[in-house]
Amino acid sequence: MAVFFAYISVVLIWATTPLAIQWSSDSLSFIAAAASRMLLALALALAVHALLRQSLLDYWYQRKIYFAASLGIFPNMPLVYWAAQFIPSGLVAIIFALSPFATGVMTLLLLKQNPFGIKRVLALLLAISGLVVIFYHQMRFDSDSIYGVVGILLSCALFSFSSVWVKKISEQSRQQTAPFQQATGALLFALPGLLLSWWWMDGSIPAQVSLKSAGAVVYLAIVGSLLGAVMFFFILQRLSASAVSLVTLMTPVLAIVIGKHLADEVLPVQTLIGVSIVLAALLLYSPWSLREWHGALTIKLLRALREPAIIEQSEVQILLKQAQEDVDRYK
Repeated sequence: MAVFFAYISVVLIWATTPLAIQWSSDSLSFIAAAASRMLLALALALAVHALLRQSLLDYWYQRKIYFAASLGIFPNMPLVYWAAQFIPSGLVAIIFALSPFATGVMTLLLLKQNPFGIKRVLALLLAISGLVVIFYHQMRFDSDSIYGVVGILLSCALFSFSSVWVKKISEQSRQQTAPFQQATGALLFALPGLLLSWWWMDGSIPAQVSLKSAGAVVYLAIVGSLLGAVMFFFILQRLSASAVSLVTLMTPVLAIVIGKHLADEVLPVQTLIGVSIVLAALLLYSPWSLREWHGALTIKLLRALREPAIIEQSEVQILLKQAQEDVDRYK
């Protein structure tokens, strides 16, 4: 039950993050919104460390792995916040869902492991064609959207590079870090770069912050940066990689629905066609084949059909045993 709750929570958190990022920039600059989110998340994480009386020296001893993880926050997060100004939140989620492809390329380059078979190469080509449809429409009707699409693509590559580099360091050092420690360590090493970027690009404290921005920053700090990361690593340790990869198939669809209902975002027909092509590519890229889906469902149905019979048989045996004991007693 705990794994199921964590899985659903990760899907919902990832689906709401793009819209929350856009809302956080309502009265803040994109770099101020990103820096304040991470600063608040780190403050909460350090407060938990203080309550648990845990030392921070371990983060310095394992600085290589935490520095690699911090690249997923800086310079990645400022890039996401900047790009999210130009495109709808649903499109942000769709493009970022291409991270499995980028992760495959980084795995080939850094780990020297080839995760691409014929099926995944076809899925990659299909995803690129979907992006061409989306990108062509954005380029044709809104030149500013080009910055958003390219920015999220770069962020996707940077996030995948960080994840694979963390895995490479972990395999070489044979050290596994707890999810909460990994999230906290990444925040510690990313914060100096975030603060310097804020000072260089903005450097001013706003006189007034809207409730929309403040609420989004608090939500992203607590739910997105802390709870989301911990729950993701929790399910990653307990489920197969194929099951976890399905998260990227569900979040874009939910992000589009949430953006349409909460922010009245409108996606043109051409963009929706491109989105459908990308989702089909992600489904094709997934390790789960239709035969495996059919087999898993068949096993579950057979178990559901067999369980009542087993229960009934056991109950009959108990009743027969009690009846035999009664007969023997009255004899």
